[in-house]
Amino acid sequence: MRVAEMASGFAASFGAAEWGYAAGLWHDLGKYSDAFQNYLYRAGGQDYHYAELHEHIDHTSAGAHHAVETFPILGHLLAYAIAGHHAGLLDGIGEGACLEKRLRKHLGYWKHGIPRLPEAPQLTLPRFLEEALNKRGSNPKGTAFTFSFFVRMLFSCVVDADFLDTERFMDPGKCDTRPSWPDDIFARMETALDRHVEGISSNDTVVQMERRKVREACLAAAEHEPGLFSLTVPTGGGKTLSSLAFALRHARRFGLTRIIYVIPFTSIIEQNADVFRGVFSPLLKEGLPDPVLEHHSAVDSEQETAESRLAAENWAAPLVVTTSVQFYESLFAHRVRRCRKLHNMARSVIILDEVQKIPVDYLHPCLAALQELTDNYGCSAVLCTATQPALHRRADFPIGLEAVREIIDSPLRLYGLLKRVQVQDLGELNDDELVRRLQEQERVLCIVNTRRHARELFDRLGDSGDAIHLSAAMCPAHRTEVLDDIRKRMADGRACRVVSTQLVEAGVDLDFPVVYRSMAGLDSIAQAAGRCNRNGMLERGVTYLFRSERGKQEAFLRDTINAAIQLLGNENVPPLYEDLLSLEAVEHYFRLYFWEQQGRWDSRGILEMLNLENRKDLPFLFQFCAIGEKFRLIEDTGKPVIVPLGEEGAQLCHELRRRPPVGLSDLLRRLQRFTVQVPQRLWFREMGRSFEMIHDRFPVLIAPEIHYDSRLGLVLEDPQPAAETFIV
Repeated sequence: MRVAEMASGFAASFGAAEWGYAAGLWHDLGKYSDAFQNYLYRAGGQDYHYAELHEHIDHTSAGAHHAVETFPILGHLLAYAIAGHHAGLLDGIGEGACLEKRLRKHLGYWKHGIPRLPEAPQLTLPRFLEEALNKRGSNPKGTAFTFSFFVRMLFSCVVDADFLDTERFMDPGKCDTRPSWPDDIFARMETALDRHVEGISSNDTVVQMERRKVREACLAAAEHEPGLFSLTVPTGGGKTLSSLAFALRHARRFGLTRIIYVIPFTSIIEQNADVFRGVFSPLLKEGLPDPVLEHHSAVDSEQETAESRLAAENWAAPLVVTTSVQFYESLFAHRVRRCRKLHNMARSVIILDEVQKIPVDYLHPCLAALQELTDNYGCSAVLCTATQPALHRRADFPIGLEAVREIIDSPLRLYGLLKRVQVQDLGELNDDELVRRLQEQERVLCIVNTRRHARELFDRLGDSGDAIHLSAAMCPAHRTEVLDDIRKRMADGRACRVVSTQLVEAGVDLDFPVVYRSMAGLDSIAQAAGRCNRNGMLERGVTYLFRSERGKQEAFLRDTINAAIQLLGNENVPPLYEDLLSLEAVEHYFRLYFWEQQGRWDSRGILEMLNLENRKDLPFLFQFCAIGEKFRLIEDTGKPVIVPLGEEGAQLCHELRRRPPVGLSDLLRRLQRFTVQVPQRLWFREMGRSFEMIHDRFPVLIAPEIHYDSRLGLVLEDPQPAAETFIV
């Protein structure tokens, strides 16, 4: 009953309390059977959620059968959630395990000896499902997507309730220590943010004055009804704190439950989370738990174990900071660990930083999910970027987001006022010439597309001490130290030549008079320009764009580079736009990159695997497992390695070895700052040679004095260049 009550409470946030109650009530009906009761006696004190997998005791099919018997059509929606509440959401049909086979299973034994089965309330479709059903004739795919999304959210309610209830029984101490926040937490956070902003330099440069106006516009827009918003502000215009101000005020105004800040890159997450923790540090002094949850799977194992599930967050925190990969892949996952948090997305404010970074091959399903969350689950989403209007619906982009309200009254005016950079195209530039140009500048930032290129340019700049290297080969704790050193050098007026990968292009507050950027997509070029004359202290900064001699090694950027090059022209064709960063140029770029690539909007066929069928035995044909396996924003996201760097890193690794392999969630969160993602081919090659596996789950660098360089980070000989891309 406790699971039913909890699941009902979770589902109430999207108007489906009775559905959550029914799924929670019936999810374990198979445990009434004599076979399962006998198993419990054999299992003794073990955690039967996982031990049962070894004995193949099927207790999940019984509830699915009963749901379909009780509600012949709608019961199939419950059946998906119930049948998959341990192994994950099933495919409707398939050669392996699937819902169709589960429902055909003979399970007469399980009712033996049960005088009366628990009854659930009568089910009625939530209004948005009724509306979707009425549109089935004109929009069958849209209707199928809406129903499948509902199943995912219902599934999340059941599995989170189930594991919380299990935790209460198996580990009441852990249950009692779960953090909780007062009802007025958003008001307290807003007060802390206001005080932080007041303490920031308030000089009267144009940039500072416009940043204040951006924040005022965000606070005014927060009074509008929940839905889709866009925040079109040039890089350096104060989007991060202004969007957070919007979210806090909006959540208070409309009773929303949490804020989810979605960021493309792990490196930016670390920095933004640190900024947010600095803002809200006064709350910790008042005795409140940290309201900021930084979530990415840097050290989390992919294995489904009791320990990893208990360590996995369900996003029950006021402010969640996560990656785009974690966010979108969770929305299309089938595994319990990834889906557990979904119901906590309902009635939240979702800030999508650099929203245009969604790969074009997954564009349609990602936008459909965002529309679903805002239309039917009480969410507000802020499309936060310097390069709108990438994702708005229009005649030639029918999959775009509908009813998006712009927060800034005149983005064109704001762009003109904040224009402080001139972009110059240098054409082809070899490394010899590039290094010569960098050496001529005392304070300069150069951004390239691969870790190898950054490392080799850094080596060629020499050992004068003026050159600094940045890449994701450095663990977060190391990068933080380097960024602090860069800022101090710049403040002191010392020479500072930084060679970096694209990890500095969003969320990193650096300000150089000159920036060099290897050819990339226009959105990346705009981000690079945002590190140039960021605070408007110069009349104009200069960002030089160049075509690297290593173009053949950067095929992973071919599509975005080609779209940008079409705007730049060539020796026979003049540039299409005098200002490459103008809003007109940006719109043209996205027309080339997004809007004219209809054949790639869902190249993995995700939406084709969701269908409504005219068959009583399986009216909802959803291939959840197949979708979960196919939906991978980045094919090789790398695998983590923990680096025992410095006194703190070494101490944390010692603690990891010493502690038993359970209840490690607090330690894993601290270890995230000492983790580097390694391409899988290198990870498997070096395992047992450069890395050791602790508790059979956590890879640790054996000899950091050999393989971790204080200037370059993790150094492993790699025959292939490593790109800086999305990280989970």
